[in-house]
Amino acid sequence: MSVLTPLLLRGLTGPARRLPVPRAQIHSKPPREQLGTMDIAIGLTSCFLCFLLPSGWVLSHLENYKKRE
Repeated sequence: MSVLTPLLLRGLTGPARRLPVPRAQIHSKPPREQLGTMDIAIGLTSCFLCFLLPSGWVLSHLENYKKRE
């Protein structure tokens, strides 16, 4: 890298540093009702079925995808 690279990069990013970034005003409260055991079990099961099961199927059949037919 040349000696001028840091100066050029600083010149390109200089105006972007001066832009004000608005802060989000996020406030949270405790939940109105607590989640039960069944709610948590249904949520975790649906996450498993939606995300982990298809990716596991693809990984287990990876050799089939590698073969050219």
